[in-house]
Amino acid sequence: MAFNRRAVLGFLGAMLWPLRVLGQDRASPVSKPNEPASTAGGTSTSSADGFTVLEAKRGTIRLVSTPARETEVWGYDGQVPGPLLRLKKGAELKVRLVNRLDQPVTVSWQGVRGPNAMDGVAGLTQAPVKPGESFEARFTPRDSGIFWYHSHVWPHTAEQVARGLYGVLIVDELEPPPADEEALLVVDDWSLDAQSQIEGGFGDVEQAGQGGRIGPLVTVNSSPAPRVSKMRPGSRVRVRLLNACHARILTLTFAGAHPQVQAIDGQPCEIFEPVRQTLPLGPGARFDVMLDLPSETGKEVRLVSRREGEPDQPLLVVTTEGAPRKPREPVAGLPANPALPAAIPLERALKMDVVIDGGIKAGPDPAKLWTINGVASDGFSGKPLFKVKRGDAVSLAFVNKSAFPQQMQVRGHALRLLHDLDDGWEPYWRDAVLVAPGRTKHVAFVADNPGKWAIESLFLERQVTGLAAWFEVT
Repeated sequence: MAFNRRAVLGFLGAMLWPLRVLGQDRASPVSKPNEPASTAGGTSTSSADGFTVLEAKRGTIRLVSTPARETEVWGYDGQVPGPLLRLKKGAELKVRLVNRLDQPVTVSWQGVRGPNAMDGVAGLTQAPVKPGESFEARFTPRDSGIFWYHSHVWPHTAEQVARGLYGVLIVDELEPPPADEEALLVVDDWSLDAQSQIEGGFGDVEQAGQGGRIGPLVTVNSSPAPRVSKMRPGSRVRVRLLNACHARILTLTFAGAHPQVQAIDGQPCEIFEPVRQTLPLGPGARFDVMLDLPSETGKEVRLVSRREGEPDQPLLVVTTEGAPRKPREPVAGLPANPALPAAIPLERALKMDVVIDGGIKAGPDPAKLWTINGVASDGFSGKPLFKVKRGDAVSLAFVNKSAFPQQMQVRGHALRLLHDLDDGWEPYWRDAVLVAPGRTKHVAFVADNPGKWAIESLFLERQVTGLAAWFEVT
């Protein structure tokens, strides 16, 4: 299928991060993307019973060059991003969370279609993990792809993620696509004070009720951008992108190469080159991109973030150097995920409007700035938006009546974004959808994962000030 501009725009610090497989020895070398690799940001601790131990605790990272102080953070194992968790499809994920902080926390798996009891949404799927306590997450992810994990405890989620309580989970394909290099780019932005410390003001009505918390310091893997790297001419590079920002919608443009998108939000798609080599990423969005570097030495490939009213921000600059690699066959698409339905029976689907409203106009109560269908969430204690039986089809219309773009997620399921003008669907899957102000976006899915599941904003200040709800699959 040829991707036009409508299709591409509908889905809507820099560091190469060497990658490793869970259980691999720390000292293993890094050379190929399809081999086990060590993490640049440190490794997690494994217990004798095979669990990867994640300690939610305080730490420091260097976001501003010396002589400025290091920035105090809250992180899994005291680092940001937290340890990279990586395993092969079909392998069991075993994580023991230990809380060393003064607030309750969880570990929540965004985009992962796992069991409901392991989803990590406090107050809905589990009790929060109190200071000094621990929780064991143990399940086998259904899908390969790039996902991320973070704390999810109302009303602390926005502050905890802003202070660093997040990390990346990669579930590798049984036969990963061939590539010479691999780069994981986790883009975040930070609001720091004059002492290089994270600014407070969490719960600020003006921020939560308008555009959200957008920090001026942009990083990838918590390193100030850009990162300069050298690779051999003709190298094929698999780039995995994650937008970990609270409210910044990223517009990322490649220059000097032709990116080929292979997967979106962890799910394979029909391979395509984006219009003008540009990808829009709402908060929490992930893309898998394959690109071939120029075959000549001394050439430059850049990944640049663009935002209206700000200068272009280079995130990654790769210069070709050394002996050229042999030419490869054209980049191929990933196999379709057989665990997802080939078609969704829209004619039999439960249809519901999910009306998003609120913002600063809603009033001064910081707990009730935003609503879904007229109700502000107080931590998932109310009634479900709807109930369906396992296997039923669902079609949701996200109706954005606010003056701001919204990134809305449906947890535990993969969504088909429907065409704006008819009942057909786009040739890719999402776990969240970006809805422009005053517009409506339709999604459909098969409710094949039993339990209570959140529907929520990924602009986290909005989520904790009312913009969340839930549904149940029985």
